[in-house]
Amino acid sequence: MIKKRLNIRMSGLGGQGAVTAAHVMAMAANRDGKFSISNPFFGAEKRMAPAESYCRIGIERIYDRGELVFPDVIEVFHPQVITMGKSYTMPFYSGVKEGGVVIAGTELAIEVAGTELSTNMSMIGSVAGITKCVSMEALDGALQERFGKKFVASGGTASLDEAIKKKFAKKEMLLAKNLATVKRAYEIASEWA
Repeated sequence: MIKKRLNIRMSGLGGQGAVTAAHVMAMAANRDGKFSISNPFFGAEKRMAPAESYCRIGIERIYDRGELVFPDVIEVFHPQVITMGKSYTMPFYSGVKEGGVVIAGTELAIEVAGTELSTNMSMIGSVAGITKCVSMEALDGALQERFGKKFVASGGTASLDEAIKKKFAKKEMLLAKNLATVKRAYEIASEWA
């Protein structure tokens, strides 16, 4: 789907990771040798308030920023974006280009990772699988870079060391679940492409 440029609008609610999703997609595009820009668009930083982010991916340098008025892809992170109009762009599908794609849903995040907190991971996997704008390898690397694969700490007490090990284990488990969610979404979306 990406010829010269792909424009993605991510509409969600505060705390769902729409900003993180755009950042990870842009990082993955850079890893694949493409150009990208991601930018958030939200009001008061408040959980469940409207939050949008935009990701532009292209084969040439990208200079424009700001609101994405004519997206190729719209991702809807939460049903309230549609049902209650919790979106800065209303109706939420406004401006979608002819032949564009709308991706909605959170069920896969719950099914694979066991939490809605991985909704952003299912969304980036879905858009990558449908559009092939970034590779799965680049997404994996971007996730590792964003969330950190390696955890380095120094501590002088055994109790501190144990606390660090527990925190690291939780972080590793979350990263593994997030990656599994991205991969599954990518696979499912690839079947639809």
